Amino acid sequence: MEFVDKHTIRVEKELNSLDRLVIDFCNVLSNFTTYVIVSGYVAILFGRSRMSEDIDIIIDPINDTTIKRLNSELQKHGFYSINADKIKTICSLLNESYSVRFARKATIIPNIELKFAKNPFEELALRERLKVMLPYANIFVSPIELQIAFKRVVLGSDKDKEDALHLEIVFQDLIDRKLLKQLENELERDY
Repeated sequence: MEFVDKHTIRVEKELNSLDRLVIDFCNVLSNFTTYVIVSGYVAILFGRSRMSEDIDIIIDPINDTTIKRLNSELQKHGFYSINADKIKTICSLLNESYSVRFARKATIIPNIELKFAKNPFEELALRERLKVMLPYANIFVSPIELQIAFKRVVLGSDKDKEDALHLEIVFQDLIDRKLLKQLENELERDY
């Protein structure tokens, strides 16, 4: 792993089925909106050894017409919505700040949990996202400081704290400690 610049990380790794799911989904998604991957998959991507049933992705809000086009293109690429079988329901869920889950056809797990950005922290994750250069593809993840702070302060389960610690160790020489503390304080205040 190497930092190419402030917003780009190159990761040389053998891609597994979870990575390929993320890449395939994001290759379609990126044609319709800006996205950022958050939560557990970020720690897994950077070497944490654990399983994940879902990959959380936040997107800039898009209109119903674009949602319909996105859904159609996802279907062409072998994905379906687990929790909404009609496009009207998919639009309603996203517009009402709920998530829609997508998986490869004939599977349920792992799946992608897709939702619109709905608060300043999610908007920050989109605005300041990191580009991760993988073999054969690029994806975008949450800034590491925000990822650590959110897992530690908001989510707070043992698994989330372990994810945060893993990221803090992996990025120990690159983390902006002042920014991390600021984000932790803001999350404690606002959540």
